[in-house]
Amino acid sequence: MKLAIHQPHYLPWLGYFAKWAAADLFVFLDTVQYEKNGWQNRNRIKTREGARWLTVPVRARLGTPIRDVMVDSSQPWRIRHFAAIENAYGGAPCWARHRDELRALYGREWERLAPVAVASAEWLARKLGITTPTRLASEIGLSDGEQADATARLVGLCREVGADTYLAGRDGARYMDIAQFAAAGIAVETQQYEHPVYTQAYGEFVPSLSAVDLLLMHGDEALGILCEGSTWSRLSPEPT
Repeated sequence: MKLAIHQPHYLPWLGYFAKWAAADLFVFLDTVQYEKNGWQNRNRIKTREGARWLTVPVRARLGTPIRDVMVDSSQPWRIRHFAAIENAYGGAPCWARHRDELRALYGREWERLAPVAVASAEWLARKLGITTPTRLASEIGLSDGEQADATARLVGLCREVGADTYLAGRDGARYMDIAQFAAAGIAVETQQYEHPVYTQAYGEFVPSLSAVDLLLMHGDEALGILCEGSTWSRLSPEPT
């Protein structure tokens, strides 16, 4: 069983979903620290003026776990985000098909960031045609020792869900101790992602946007397009 683990991201990009689609189970890692100016609460769409950030406003102190980060509900971000998407993609080929569900998504209220990010990602996954089930890391019991070490945390999650293969992101090899996976009998595969070029609105192609751009422009073809960019390599522990 192949497991992918990733922090919750708001309206994630193509590579995120390519990894999700390759897995048998996808775990949202909501137990690690919130990263300011990262991808957990923001992403980009393409407008007539170029790429535009959509940011969920939050209240969070340094070191706060993602699951505990509060949304700043005093700001009308939901109205603004839906309006920005509608203005950018109102003429897109697949806008009419997804408009009402997107409006309903932004009609919901959230107190915390993690449910916002998860909801946006799961909605996109469903519309893209990804059927891989998901779980929250916070709902999977790990020991204090496993939580304290980055690699031990990943190995522990793999063990708890019965995974024999861990699908790592493109930078996974830089920080993971592959020997810990090998000792647990878990194989590690890393993703290399070459961003596909597809037809966009408004001129020159812009990479690394939210997958909402690809979905609204290409509809049923979107999943095939985004998965084209993924290749996987098996990692082996360094010899001792």
